[in-house]
Amino acid sequence: MLNRVILIGRLAQDPELRYTPGGAAVANFTIAVQRSFANQQGEREVDFIDIVVWRRLAETCANHLNKGRLVAVEGRLQIRSFETPEGQKRRVAEVVADNVRFLDWSRDGASSGMEPGREEGQFDDEVPF
Repeated sequence: MLNRVILIGRLAQDPELRYTPGGAAVANFTIAVQRSFANQQGEREVDFIDIVVWRRLAETCANHLNKGRLVAVEGRLQIRSFETPEGQKRRVAEVVADNVRFLDWSRDGASSGMEPGREEGQFDDEVPF
């Protein structure tokens, strides 16, 4: 079986970083991904996709990404169910990312110590798209 997702989009909000009771870092953010085709009105619609990153990558994303930044995300699609405090059952789809590439500079013009297309600790010379 194969479950692999690759997305390119812009952050819809700043990442939210928190820690599990065991001390593992986890960050959540949403990216806006524009569809490759136009609707009947000639407009390209946008999908907002929830992303989850763990451990060191979560801290890197929380420290270097903010709303509007362009990223490439690789990971797996996860569908999970939960119950609200009111007792309603809900399902949510999210991408659990194992690779996030920063594809632009920060909005203030500073590189924040990283080049576009490079994640901290990543040293390949090519961006694959």
